[in-house]
Amino acid sequence: MPSVDICFSPELLPLYRLEGKVAVVVDILRATSSIVTALAAGVTDIVPCSELDECRAWAAAGYLTAAERDGRQAEGFDLGNSPFGYLDGVLPVRGRGVAITTTNGTRALHLSLAADAVIIGAFLNLAAVAEFVRAQNKDVVVVCAGWKGMFNLEDTVFGGALAERLAADFDTASSDATLAALHLWQQAKPDLADYLLASAHVRRLNSLEANQDFEYCVQLDTHSVLPIWREGRLVVNA
Repeated sequence: MPSVDICFSPELLPLYRLEGKVAVVVDILRATSSIVTALAAGVTDIVPCSELDECRAWAAAGYLTAAERDGRQAEGFDLGNSPFGYLDGVLPVRGRGVAITTTNGTRALHLSLAADAVIIGAFLNLAAVAEFVRAQNKDVVVVCAGWKGMFNLEDTVFGGALAERLAADFDTASSDATLAALHLWQQAKPDLADYLLASAHVRRLNSLEANQDFEYCVQLDTHSVLPIWREGRLVVNA
């Protein structure tokens, strides 16, 4: 029986062997939620970049550029890290590619590329993630982006939610990290938004007047798209 494990921070990834496994990269607030939303809104592909200059350079290839540092949109880029940038209609995105760099999410993705498959998870597409992972029948590691290398609550709670969905077919009891995430999810499940309200990242977003983003990102199963890493970019799994 394949297993589910949770990596609380990218800093812990050297302790995990990703080869032969599925990596689910998650940055609920907000990178992976924005990536899911972008592809659902008709963006053709997303190129995650590590540095601002690398991201900016993709504009010459006709890509929209999206950049965030410390929760704020970086100066001189088309988009920040809000999912509403792909929904508000101010900037047409359908049929366009997007290059993106964020404080935490894109770093976690690049550190996960040794896995057999790398997919993007969010509460928004939780069912699609569970369906894909179940079909692979391989061990899965949920890679939590955290905040600047530290643990955060919302990414770990997602790991617990995914583990619950997979519990019938996967071993969710062999890892203390997974057990902890499951316990957190059971506490959060009755009212996810209320449970996360006191978390550091939510308070950070609220200080940036991004409460609307938080409310959007904690919705469950609103999108069926599954972003997957293929040939240096994220696309919708066909």
